[in-house]
Amino acid sequence: MTPDTQASDPALPQRRGLIVSITVNAVLFMLVCGLALYAFMLKVDLDDGKRRLAKEVEVRQQTERYLIETRNLLTNSLRDIEQLKAQLAWKESDYQAVVSAKPALPVVVDFRASFLGQGLVAEIRNTSDRYLAVSLVVRNPASSTAKRFTLELNPKSSLDFGHLEGWQFASGDEVALFNDAFGALRLTVP
Repeated sequence: MTPDTQASDPALPQRRGLIVSITVNAVLFMLVCGLALYAFMLKVDLDDGKRRLAKEVEVRQQTERYLIETRNLLTNSLRDIEQLKAQLAWKESDYQAVVSAKPALPVVVDFRASFLGQGLVAEIRNTSDRYLAVSLVVRNPASSTAKRFTLELNPKSSLDFGHLEGWQFASGDEVALFNDAFGALRLTVP
């Protein structure tokens, strides 16, 4: 075949058309495959977004339920606190009435310097004609320490209480003496 015969060959344009058609179809096929892959990726992303959104909605609903339950518990607790305050006020007035009806504790407390030179010593005197068992509660407000002691006081007698007995008194200490039959005696160390 010569170049003149190729130009006049009628099958040549059909071959070119076939090659162009195959090329165009291959490009279109690749384009359709790319679009299908893109659509698949969009669907996966959309499904993932839907799952995350559903989870966030569920978490938000749980949080709202928790907040509502917590608010209800707080409201109930506040109501209980108010009821307890009212009961306490009533009990405190009853307690004050009972305490005011008790006679004064027949004990006198004085303080002196320790003979051994360590702090102060309390001189606790029972001025009554009867034997007294009292509870001594001592508190140091500066160090927030407190201690409770039980003392037995003979009639018309005195008892020294200091660091050898368990507490080194200092100025500012709060002292309280209690006996069931008498009102409490409270004082502060000078």
